[in-house]
Amino acid sequence: MALLSNLPELAAQARQNLALLPRAKRSGSTDTPVETTQRQLASRLQEQLLIPTVVEPPEESTRVRIQDRGQFLARQERWEELSRLIRAADNRKVATHCGMPHADLLSLGARTDVVLATEHAIADGFTPGLAGIEALEDILFEFPDDYAIAEIVAQAHMDIGWAWRGSNWSHEIPARNLALFEAHFERARDILDSFSRTALASPLLAAAQCSLVVAKPQPAMHIADAYERLIDLNPANTAPMRSLGNFLLPRWFGSYDALDLEARRTAARCSKFWGNGGYTWVFLDALRVDQGAARALDIDFFLDGLRDILYLQPDQHIANLLAAYTGITMSPVRTPVEAPDIVREVRQNIHSMFDHILRENLRELHPLLWAEADLGPTPGTYLPPRGALLRKGRDTALNAIASHFKSDIISGKILEFGKGGLTLSPQA
Repeated sequence: MALLSNLPELAAQARQNLALLPRAKRSGSTDTPVETTQRQLASRLQEQLLIPTVVEPPEESTRVRIQDRGQFLARQERWEELSRLIRAADNRKVATHCGMPHADLLSLGARTDVVLATEHAIADGFTPGLAGIEALEDILFEFPDDYAIAEIVAQAHMDIGWAWRGSNWSHEIPARNLALFEAHFERARDILDSFSRTALASPLLAAAQCSLVVAKPQPAMHIADAYERLIDLNPANTAPMRSLGNFLLPRWFGSYDALDLEARRTAARCSKFWGNGGYTWVFLDALRVDQGAARALDIDFFLDGLRDILYLQPDQHIANLLAAYTGITMSPVRTPVEAPDIVREVRQNIHSMFDHILRENLRELHPLLWAEADLGPTPGTYLPPRGALLRKGRDTALNAIASHFKSDIISGKILEFGKGGLTLSPQA
């Protein structure tokens, strides 16, 4: 029974040990008693925890497809075609099922090669060349009145600026890095100034204006208004809400009181789409990166928002995202030892929603979302290959689910997730 109490951990270890065993030993009868027990536990977990894994979920595959299209057209220098696609998507506000604008994804793909080359060079300790960004500037010279092209170049400058700056406090950044950050943002501002009127109706340019705010002399005076305009243009897109919450932290441009206030205002404005979920989306990443945010949180409001999100948007991408957040990110096991009692209490209350999501909302696994939760908010520049991330995400999810239902698994029940939800039944 002592071994069974550690079922998920032993099952994971058994899979690893089995992969390392010589082929002859796997098929022979020379296993030690411990190895035999671990093999049986791994097999038992596979037989009792049944949930379909979707390697290419619709939301993720759509994002990849649209981003890859932008990258392909940029590599082929088909800029007029790319611009037409971006402007059409922006005008019609075309988005993925979970609200990610196609225009943003096309732009991201178009600048990916230039930005990644710069990020990798900086991460490796080299000074990146300017050929990539200069090539984009040449394209802008050819299309000076095209706001889609202007946005691509401006966002590339801002992405490179962030690569130089990093996410540390300002006083921790080398003077040269901070100067390069400011220089790239100044150039981005110059580019976008010509399209300030267009930004009033364009979600794409409104997003770019939000990105610019962080480099203004007094960003705290502008951040809430800029994000309010963007969120109101497309309330289905949760990315701006999450970014707003992050930038309202004291380490950036706000305070905990401002964070709570803007979360409430966002919830009120987006109530037709998210119920109280706007409050939750604004706090989601803030709680992940800053323990102090827990002190400002209205936990009942946050949990009501979680329920509203899951009820109003019954999508498996969102169900997996929030299951990974409540089950992994907010797991008591990951709560820092030095965390104050209020932080522990808030995290425990959020973690308690894991059971509700598993029983009422989760139908299938989207492994990349679980891998992202396991890696944490700062995964680094170099990520494992996609196949490794998929395996990591699936193992993370299965271990978390098995740990949660440990007593049911030990008692021999079958846990099966499907279109009708979770069913628990005795093992035949």
